[in-house]
Amino acid sequence: MSPISGSGLAKGLAVTLRTMTKKTVTAQYPDTQPELPPRSRGVIGLFEENCTVCMLCARECPDWCIYIDSHKETVPPAAPGGRERSRNVLDRFAIDFSLCMYCGICIEVCPFDALFWSPEFEYAETDIHELTHERDKLREWMWTVPEPPALDPGAEEPKEIAAARKSAEKLAAQQAQQSEEGGTP
Repeated sequence: MSPISGSGLAKGLAVTLRTMTKKTVTAQYPDTQPELPPRSRGVIGLFEENCTVCMLCARECPDWCIYIDSHKETVPPAAPGGRERSRNVLDRFAIDFSLCMYCGICIEVCPFDALFWSPEFEYAETDIHELTHERDKLREWMWTVPEPPALDPGAEEPKEIAAARKSAEKLAAQQAQQSEEGGTP
């Protein structure tokens, strides 16, 4: 059976007419901000207080786009007679977003929860050299990080909390027992 001449054109025009009669769903960005999914990846925010300058994020980054500079500082002893300690102090923390592939490895390997995904996505620059953002800008983005989702009410209690609760109950029982023994003649 041979196809009818012009049937493809008629089908195409039918699709066009159906689409033209439907209401548009286009959001007029930047007048209307998009509603992003909760786990969207925008930029990386730095919580500087948690950073211990362990360099794990910079070492694990496949693109080598994280730049960290630090120096050692001597800390006086916490108690008299103790010894002085040294700690790393963060001088520079920068991420070159022109190199970053947004894989999230740096966030996953950070043992001190200093790096987080921020949903910010409007950080375009006219010059590619300005896409290297220093710690001040990364800190600003930290405050846009959404709170983590609530735990599932049906989930098991974390082992750490269960162990802490068990030891607290045991300690409370011991204290109650001691007060009963001490209070009776």
